[in-house]
Order: sequence, then structure tokens, then C-alpha cells
Amino acid sequence: MSTRILATSALVGPALADLGTRFPDLRIAPFRSPEWTAALPDAEALVVLLSEPLAEADLAAAPRLRAIGTYSVGVNHLPLAACQTRGITVVNTPGVLTDATADLALALLLAVTRRVAEGEALVRSGAWTGWAPDQLLGPGLAGKACGILGSGPIGRAFARRVWALGMTPRFWDRDGSGGSVDFGPDRAPRLALPDLLPQSAVLSLHCPLTEQTRGLLDRPALERLPAGAVVINTARGGILDESAAMALLGSGHLGGVGLDVYAGEPAVDPRWFGTPRTVLLPHLGSATVETREAMAKLLCDGLAAALAAPR
Repeated sequence: MSTRILATSALVGPALADLGTRFPDLRIAPFRSPEWTAALPDAEALVVLLSEPLAEADLAAAPRLRAIGTYSVGVNHLPLAACQTRGITVVNTPGVLTDATADLALALLLAVTRRVAEGEALVRSGAWTGWAPDQLLGPGLAGKACGILGSGPIGRAFARRVWALGMTPRFWDRDGSGGSVDFGPDRAPRLALPDLLPQSAVLSLHCPLTEQTRGLLDRPALERLPAGAVVINTARGGILDESAAMALLGSGHLGGVGLDVYAGEPAVDPRWFGTPRTVLLPHLGSATVETREAMAKLLCDGLAAALAAPR
């Protein structure tokens, strides 16, 4: 069987099947399975997930390859320089997951500060004996500052959500341009990281994983946060030093951590499982039906354009 489009899994909605009808033949085979490896030489387009890193050797094994589509916004798992050298089009899915990811970040923030997971576990255990004045107290958010690492669409959408809760957004001035960010209902200043961190009762990550941001929130950076600060990561594992975050949770310097992404995902550092004041999610940022369908359509439309272009 020939293979023109090689995907590692089905996508949500009809877009991938429609693409296969328009550009036969479509094959779906698990990433790095014998079937996937055997189909690489004939593939003109690949569809991968963000948890499936491609290497230059994969490109070398696919001499007919014209396009790679990743079912994600991030592209740090792809060999971009090699793709550029070969003239391989890279298609990702920006824009359509903005609101879903910002919603999830807000859900994590509220779950951590209002101790939702602990409360549900208490009720499910059958050990709850009723309301008590000091039961599962958490910090309020209104009137506090929220530091946001990333002023792109998701960072600005998250700013709108915390602003509606009465928080004051502040953005990281990553490129040193200064000024402020218009996030819709208001503007918020851009601050250098050493100035932003001490102000941030909440710190939410919405920046890509790059050489600049890898390990950005190490222990010295986290120690600059005010005592009791909450850290939320829905961006990429690797930006936050997870060992440092665990240590500072243990010392009480951090008040809570909410994670949807992890440095080695899908593997999760097992130390998190026993770390208090945390909420751990399995990378659900874009997990709404509408968002995943829109991502699939955007991805497949991009691949269709690449495959239809003159050689």
C-alpha cells in the first residue's frame, strides 16, 4: 500500500478523513511503530502530536516529504532547521485554542487556590463531618497582582479572565521593549522579570519553550516571588524547574502549583504525587470538542495547501 499522508493517530472531527479522500492515500500508524517506519519513504505529509518528536533522521528516511503537520501550537518537537533546509512546510495550529487554554489556566488557578481537588477527595472519602471555620482555607485573588509570562493571544486572554476576578495583570517584558499590553478591557505594563516576580501573587506561564525560556523559572527566580505565591503552567514543561518548585512548596515559600504540562511528559516526576497544594492535569489545555475540531481543520487545510502547491 502506498502512503501519501502518514498520521500517527486519528484527529477529532472529519478533517483528516476528508484530507485523505482529497489526497489519497492516508495511512494511520502509531508513532515509530514498524508500520509507521515502513511507510516513511513514500510519505509526502506527516501528521504528528506534540508528544511525538521528530528527528533529522526521520526526514532523511522520507525523501518525498513535503509537509509536516503538528496537532499543536508548539513546534519545539520538530527539526525546524532541517525542515527549512529541505523546503518542508511546517503546519501548526495557532489561534484556535486561545480561549480553551486560557479557560484551563483559570480553572487550574481556582482549583489550586480554592483547594478544589482536596475538597472533592474529602467528600468522596466519606470522612467529611461538616462545615468548619478553618476547613481547607485558601488565598483570595481579588486585589492581587498576576504576573503573566507571555503576551500573545493566550496570555492576553488569561489576563482578561483574571482581571474579571479583580486581579491586576502584569506582563513579562521578554524583549525589553517596555510599554504596556492592551489585553482588551485595560492595559497592563510590561516589566523585566526581576521586577515582575516580586509583585506576582500569581504567576501564569503562557510563553513558548525556547532556548531563552528553558529553565527560566529556576530556584532563584521562584524565590523572588512573594511568600505564598501560586504558579500555573499551561505552556510547556521545561520552562519551570519542577524540582525547585517542589522544594519551595515544601518550605512554604510557594502557596500552590497547578500543572497541565511537564518536563518529560507523558512521564511525570513521581515526586509530584505526594506534593501538597498541587493540582495536576494531563495536558488538557485545548481539550474541548470545538477546539480540537478547529485544530484538525486548520492543520489539514495547511497540509492540503502544501500538497497542492507546485513541486
